[in-house]
Amino acid sequence: MLRSDCLDAAAAWFDEGHFFDVLQRRVALRTESDSGKPNPALGDYLRGEMTDSLRALGFACSVLPNPVEGAGPFLVARRVEDTALPTVLTYGHGDVVSGQEGRWREGLQPWELVREGERWYGRGTADNKGQHTVNLGALASVIKARGGRLGYNVTLLLEMGEEAASPGLHAFCESHRAQLKADLLIACDGPRVHADKPTLFLGSRGAINFSLRLRARDKAYHSGNWGGALLNPATVLASAVASLVDARGRILVPALKPRALPLLVRRALADVDIGGGEDDPLPDAHWGEPGLSTAERLIGWNTLEVLALGAGSPQRPVNAIPGEAVAHCQLRFVVGTPYQDLAAILRKHLDRHGFNRVEVEITLTGAATRLDLDHPWVGWAQRSIGQSSGKPVVTLPNLAGSLPNDVFADLLGLPTLWVPHSYPACAQHAPDEHLLAPVAREGLRIMAGLYWDLGEPAGLPWHAAPAAT
Repeated sequence: MLRSDCLDAAAAWFDEGHFFDVLQRRVALRTESDSGKPNPALGDYLRGEMTDSLRALGFACSVLPNPVEGAGPFLVARRVEDTALPTVLTYGHGDVVSGQEGRWREGLQPWELVREGERWYGRGTADNKGQHTVNLGALASVIKARGGRLGYNVTLLLEMGEEAASPGLHAFCESHRAQLKADLLIACDGPRVHADKPTLFLGSRGAINFSLRLRARDKAYHSGNWGGALLNPATVLASAVASLVDARGRILVPALKPRALPLLVRRALADVDIGGGEDDPLPDAHWGEPGLSTAERLIGWNTLEVLALGAGSPQRPVNAIPGEAVAHCQLRFVVGTPYQDLAAILRKHLDRHGFNRVEVEITLTGAATRLDLDHPWVGWAQRSIGQSSGKPVVTLPNLAGSLPNDVFADLLGLPTLWVPHSYPACAQHAPDEHLLAPVAREGLRIMAGLYWDLGEPAGLPWHAAPAAT
């Protein structure tokens, strides 16, 4: 069978309704992981749905416990043709965020796959059940087209806690290095830059969440009787936040900004347009770091966001000076940012500006990664995706969002290629999450092309080491 025949077979699998049927089963499993409570459906998804599908493709499957008590298990599935052959590692997650029942529009609910034209609605359709269903469907097409032999080995790691910040993932991969040993990661998550533009990204921005809190006193006091005599923690905290990021979204703490935008990153982002989709918001031209394009600010730079503010009773304000105030914030950052020192950086900055009573608490941390844009695997993937889709490939140095890619890039030492099968307005994490059928269908062809090309004997940089920029 020719490469083109294999890609046509992958698309036919979609057109004949098989993709819909598989995704329908997977969406129906209520695999929420962000409730803070154990959920038996997390294990059921691996032991039933995924194990059955993978064994049919020749994988040996092991469902293994999470080293973090109460967190979802892991699936390690290995398809070994010859231990002397190179190995591709792929990754996905079967957990989803809260279904948010009752908030979806009429006719939709989170645990039922509903098809309305090109939009297929249901929790996990975009993040991440639909995406790993694309990858595995494409792999199945290549296995069949090549008569049962790929010419390389495949290992799949599927976790069930990504939406809860991947508890136990680092420790699990550290203790299972031998099972996860590979030469390359190809995985799927996140959105394309636009529904019509095949996208390749090479890492992700990091994220670190932190809270600023000022506890002035144990209770509130009447604003008429005590206003002007008592420190107002909300006023002070608002000023503290304003010393970190200004009214135009510009970071004011030099240690929290990248030293520069690397030339290769600037070149890669030169022709990347952000937004323009039907449901995309309009970027604010004068928000964020001056002198940068929207793509550069979003993908190549750091941003400091205020996620929530709390003081008093916002739902029903009363005439009282609140006893305390809190600001929940987040720093999204690129490679090279000293995020491990964030608490000390903030403490020094706040003290210098007179906010010594403001407490700093780090609540969540994820590292930034970025494969070298000149790495041989990048050019290989661009050529393969371009040939399969017939379109230019948008290559991002890193995703603007965050993924646990440091596990693969840093801990396991792999070159990392991510090929997303969603789009920016998919409503992931929100009511009415959906997958675009044309993107999924094209994704099947793209992934079938990648898996096919990996089996070609010549010209593959299997032993090229990863390099971060």
